[in-house]
Amino acid sequence: MGRALVFQSDFGLADGAVSAMHGVAFSVSPAIPIFNLTHNIPAFSVWEASCRLYQTLPYWPEGTVFVSVVDPGVGSERRSLAVKTVSGQVVITPDNGTLTHVSMNAGITEARIIDETMNRLPGSLESHTFHGRDIYAYTGARLASGAVSFEELGEAADPAGICVLHAACSSLKKDKAAGGIEIMDVRFGNLWTNIGRSLLKEMSVAYGDKLTAEIRAGQSLAFRGQVTFGKSFADVPGGEPVAYINSLGNLGLAVNQGSFAEIFSIGAGQDWTIAVEKADPGELLQKNFERETAAT
Repeated sequence: MGRALVFQSDFGLADGAVSAMHGVAFSVSPAIPIFNLTHNIPAFSVWEASCRLYQTLPYWPEGTVFVSVVDPGVGSERRSLAVKTVSGQVVITPDNGTLTHVSMNAGITEARIIDETMNRLPGSLESHTFHGRDIYAYTGARLASGAVSFEELGEAADPAGICVLHAACSSLKKDKAAGGIEIMDVRFGNLWTNIGRSLLKEMSVAYGDKLTAEIRAGQSLAFRGQVTFGKSFADVPGGEPVAYINSLGNLGLAVNQGSFAEIFSIGAGQDWTIAVEKADPGELLQKNFERETAAT
């Protein structure tokens, strides 16, 4: 049996694109165990592909091969890369920013520029718009099956030269932690920030404390209000907001049995930032204030 092969894309499941990628991999070797990370990345969202890749990659064993295809520049001069992480996984993807979070958080030890003339599905040379099938799935399957080594994929590249997207860094200044809202817990509308638990510990934040959160979209204030810091969603009544530590060890914001993103019209991505500090007990919870205003 070969090493696990994990696919991610923005292709969706409404047509045969993902099945074609699986078919190519299966044709290389029926012994490869094939899995899907997700194929519901929003179209062209390299940023979300980067976040989702890092969300799951650390939990897969050494040797796992990831193929991530969100590729607005397909057929252009952008490079195709294979990289090894510090923990031994391999990612095959366009060099377009998809490796941002892996580079910043997991760490990359080696990189190869995939030779697209050698590592290509036979008969696909005239196809220029489906590199996910013709290059990435094919190369990933050959690597996972052992038909080709990492070193044989192409010439070495400097990991420091890999394309990374701008990301808001987390910081702590004067008892206020700041960072970015990187992504959503899509189904439930929870906000996932890059503010680590260690920063909250430095602020001496304890369960049950009230935090004042300020969220901005660019320079525009989108939300300011109090949230309770809890272990989980059930630490506050239904319909109330809560701050918690998410499954990646970072600060999250949620509404118990509701959607923080929908209720407060909050998004995620490179332009969304957040700052939190221990709350002044006299501050009103924004959501309650809105309810009282609507009732009068």
